[in-house]
Amino acid sequence: MKKSLGRALAAAAAATLAVLTVASCSVDSGSSAGDKPVIRIGYQTFPSGDLVVKNNGWLEEALPDYAIEWTKFDSGADVNTAFVAGELDFGALGSSPVARGLSDPLRIDYKVAWILDVAGDNEALVARNGTGISKVEDLRGKKVATAFASTAHYSLLAALDRAGLSASDVQLIDLEPQASLAAWQRGDVDAVYTWLPTLDELRKDGTTLVTSRELADAGKPTLDLAVVAGGFAAEHPDAVDAWRKAQARALTTIADDPASAAKAVAAEAGITTEEASSQLTQAVFLSPEEVASAKWLGTDGAPGDLANSLHSASQFLAEQKQIPSAPALADFQDALYVTGLPGAVEQ
Repeated sequence: MKKSLGRALAAAAAATLAVLTVASCSVDSGSSAGDKPVIRIGYQTFPSGDLVVKNNGWLEEALPDYAIEWTKFDSGADVNTAFVAGELDFGALGSSPVARGLSDPLRIDYKVAWILDVAGDNEALVARNGTGISKVEDLRGKKVATAFASTAHYSLLAALDRAGLSASDVQLIDLEPQASLAAWQRGDVDAVYTWLPTLDELRKDGTTLVTSRELADAGKPTLDLAVVAGGFAAEHPDAVDAWRKAQARALTTIADDPASAAKAVAAEAGITTEEASSQLTQAVFLSPEEVASAKWLGTDGAPGDLANSLHSASQFLAEQKQIPSAPALADFQDALYVTGLPGAVEQ
């Protein structure tokens, strides 16, 4: 049974305080690779430069004195939980989970260090064929699944709000992407808001009601971001620079050598190269120079507009009673890690 918001927030706050007294988000002193310190990276299998970096071993090549440990996660909520527990140094998650993570009760000590993509048609709300649902307004009273505390959850709330509905007007079900696909195939849910690669499976016998690209155009943009633990960034800025250079290389590869990028994504996501190629065209990938621009991350002393987007997301989440309140804009500006960013994007 879903816990009430008050109980859930209280439990999350208590868990946060408990783990922060014993955990540290920094390089792990132990390693399965001899005496090398371990850099712990949490990734997801949505198409991104993160998968290109992982598949090509670029980080291992750039940081031979470290052991790189990659751990797969199914949602941004899970990535946040791992950061709270001090189990990650880097992580990939959506802008809505980041906004939550930087807000009460979590207040996770991490920094946004990179933009993996801007959500486009790679996230969407799809209704199962045969349900009689042809527009968002038809969802009233229907069973709608999404991964709670994810970017898709944020977008679903925005889509409902835009259609004059609230979360209480539908039967919201908390399901990770693969679990939502199974529920869809059993006929247990009427619609799902999720992301690639699961999204493509739903589209085979479903109708797209709205995409994140449309919601962005309507003023509710979402992004996939990469964050670094605050303690790790302070202690290992050179490692962060190397990681960011690898991410910049991946964005350049997606733009200039899409076949190579698709091959890497396919291998990591367990899909065909053709599927990976198609999925890579559905998101908006910035150039490394754009990532470091005033519109996005910005530079030292001049935090970018991404802080405004995160602040706006937190305000919307507070209005929807998903978090107690929105932090000040300055908190999000402080959470952008721009140290050494211009040099990191030079190719």
